[in-house]
Amino acid sequence: MGLITIVIPCYNEEAVLPAFYQAVCEATAAFPASEDFELLFVDDGSGDSTLAVLRDFAGRDRRVRYLSFSRNFGKEAAIYAGLKHARGNLVALMDADL
Repeated sequence: MGLITIVIPCYNEEAVLPAFYQAVCEATAAFPASEDFELLFVDDGSGDSTLAVLRDFAGRDRRVRYLSFSRNFGKEAAIYAGLKHARGNLVALMDADL
């Protein structure tokens, strides 16, 4: 399949993002080495530290990318932006709260 993008819309998700990231890393590790993953988080104008958490993930993991909205536009807009910026041959959507 090549590159698989997982689009994750986020709004005030700082509390659940570490558990989400750990679970996705464990799940993707079970795939063959020939499969590459991109985790594309879309911060939908969060008022908490969601963006700081995403920046930390991106600084530690080359597979992590993020987009950040200036304000809350809604989940559908976040999904659309993620789909437009996804690089993968296959794209999946996941909620950050698992």
